[in-house]
Amino acid sequence: MAFYQLIDRFLPRRLQTKLSLLVTALLILLVSLIGALFSDSSEKLLREQIGRKALEVAQSVAINQQIIEGLQAGDAAAVQPVAEAIRRATGAEYVVVGDRNEIRFSHPAPEKIGQRFVGGDLDAALHEGKSYTSQAIGTLGPSLRGIVPIHNDRQQIIGFVAVGYLISDINLLIHEKQLEILGYVGIVLVFGVFGATLIARGLKAAIMGLEVHEIAALFHERNAIIGAIREGIIAVDGKGYLSFVNAAARLYLGDDFDKELRGQPLKDVCSSPDLASALVAGEKLLDQEMVLLNRPMIVNMLPLDTEQGGLVASFRPKDELDRVTRELSHAQEYSELLRAQTHEYSNKMHTIAGLLQLGAQQEALDLVMTEASGYQQLIRNLAEAVPDPVIAGVILGKYNRACELKIELEFDPQNSFAELPPELEREPLVTILGNLLDNAFDAVRESGNQPLVRLYLTDLGPDLIIEVEDSGPGVAKEVAETLFNRGATTKSGSGRGTGLALVKRAVESLGGQITYGDGELGGALFTVIIPKS
Repeated sequence: MAFYQLIDRFLPRRLQTKLSLLVTALLILLVSLIGALFSDSSEKLLREQIGRKALEVAQSVAINQQIIEGLQAGDAAAVQPVAEAIRRATGAEYVVVGDRNEIRFSHPAPEKIGQRFVGGDLDAALHEGKSYTSQAIGTLGPSLRGIVPIHNDRQQIIGFVAVGYLISDINLLIHEKQLEILGYVGIVLVFGVFGATLIARGLKAAIMGLEVHEIAALFHERNAIIGAIREGIIAVDGKGYLSFVNAAARLYLGDDFDKELRGQPLKDVCSSPDLASALVAGEKLLDQEMVLLNRPMIVNMLPLDTEQGGLVASFRPKDELDRVTRELSHAQEYSELLRAQTHEYSNKMHTIAGLLQLGAQQEALDLVMTEASGYQQLIRNLAEAVPDPVIAGVILGKYNRACELKIELEFDPQNSFAELPPELEREPLVTILGNLLDNAFDAVRESGNQPLVRLYLTDLGPDLIIEVEDSGPGVAKEVAETLFNRGATTKSGSGRGTGLALVKRAVESLGGQITYGDGELGGALFTVIIPKS
């Protein structure tokens, strides 16, 4: 590790330059090694070929009849012309023919004919009858020679033939081959450096021009951000295999933290038909409710690649979000109740102050007694009919809202909503009551009739029944068939058409049903039936 750190210290900081230098250095090293191997192989092959050629020429001379006859007759003048003709024809440096006493009968330099052969490498040929190549120093210098014994008709050794090539000439040929190999090495290096530059530039473009330290910083930031997210996040490739699972996803999926999930099939980790169909469809989904491992989840999905497929999904248990929603809803209801009460009592206080300033003390007293008795009577009715504080608080808040809007909200004293099962969720009931009453308030405000809304609650029998009736214009025909769909509304402005859709979802979550029709007041009558069990 210290060695790599030491090398990295002397390399440039820019990734493109560093990568180009490293690839170029590696290429130079590899090409140099390959060039050296080729050069050594070429040298060995060339020496072997020249030695084989020398031996073949010597063998052809050894069976030449003129050479044999001249050697037997001891006539150097007969041997020399033939040997020289062969030398010139084969390109050899010398073709020397000698007798068993190593006396030359031919030589490129005629003055050396009759002298003893120099080199000391004739024993194997003259005494053992072997043919071979040898490297020795002769009168012309160091040479590679092929030596073959000469036999007479009775297969007796009568002399030898030595065909040689100077080592200096062989080295010159080897040098020419090495220069040729070096030229090829240079061409490969040029193209290699050019390719390394292109690769480094392409890689830099592929990583958005980021440097190594910037990538490392982004990686650490990404891990920190994903670790801080409480939502479960998984990434799935186009074949349905997990490529990423964060700690929150492991917690929600109930998985062992020591188990490696990367590369596992999604269906083995989380078998969900909804998630599998979304993976196949490859479409963007936001705030979609799905069941993962028998637990309702709010899922968001974003496709990764339209060609390769795959998606990123984030999810969180619906019950956690519902808990936050309930807390927020309760806070909003409480705030709305306080705001409506403050506004209504402000109007009453102004009215009383005006009556007192006009000297109408009796009228002011009557107004105070009427308001106090009416409000106290409503609270008593609510306490008896609806002992649940959450439901009673919603109704009381809507009552104050109706007073603020100058709408009469009738709450029948015969209402009974006391037998609410303990396991029944209160949040859907709050959604049902709140949205139905708000829609009724909007309906009566837009009509020219007397603004009147009736609320009827009963828990008699096996079901809970909620009825909300208004004196408005009723349900419009153009939205009758899609009344409970999100966005279905006849009102202007954005953000409309969600109340009844939320009511329908809340009713279905409680296993109930909702219907609507015409009421006695001339407007719409919505009836919700929820089973107690």
